[in-house]
Amino acid sequence: MREALRIKWTRLRASGLIALVALTALLLAACGGSTGTTGPVEPPPAAQPTPTTAPAPQQQPRTRNVNLPRDFQISLYRGEDALGGKDPQFSALFARGKPVILNFFAGLCPPCRAEMPDIQSVSAQYKDSVVIFGLDIGPFVGLGSRQDGKALVQELRVTYPTGTTFDRQVVSAYNVFAMPTTVFITPEGKVFRTWSGLLTRAKLVELTEGLLKASGT
Repeated sequence: MREALRIKWTRLRASGLIALVALTALLLAACGGSTGTTGPVEPPPAAQPTPTTAPAPQQQPRTRNVNLPRDFQISLYRGEDALGGKDPQFSALFARGKPVILNFFAGLCPPCRAEMPDIQSVSAQYKDSVVIFGLDIGPFVGLGSRQDGKALVQELRVTYPTGTTFDRQVVSAYNVFAMPTTVFITPEGKVFRTWSGLLTRAKLVELTEGLLKASGT
């Protein structure tokens, strides 16, 4: 009797184990599992940054008149209203498309003092067609301070635009080898003529007319 019960129990255990194994296999198949050994799971690829358009490089400010021997900042003595600013660039004088006469002077320069009344007269005569500008470079050539230059302009009652600069390289850029020096420049910024030394009124008129002709005005 006991032997019969043992055999029956053994058969039940065996059939139950087989059923358990079958059930486990069925569940793994349904879940897509595998009874084999799996390798390490690869991480998902990192998200690539979306390419963006690089900002366009900023353009460097350009000189208004690229033909000038040198552009420079002016500190005005007189003429702020005519030039539209207290400290303009020299290239701003060409904004109206006129030729420019650049006169280099100094406060303690006797020939400069002698010619300035004639420059004043010619400036009034050609005010509609030419810009005349007086640049004080006294501190660079040992002929007075900027205060001396201002005093000379006031004493002679000069009304055409005048001023100074702190850029000493203008002296070499415009070939100033004597005082005074006057440079005649076309509206495109090209030097038409450079006159070294004292200018009489007649000579200044002659050179101004030549500048206007060369400028096509």
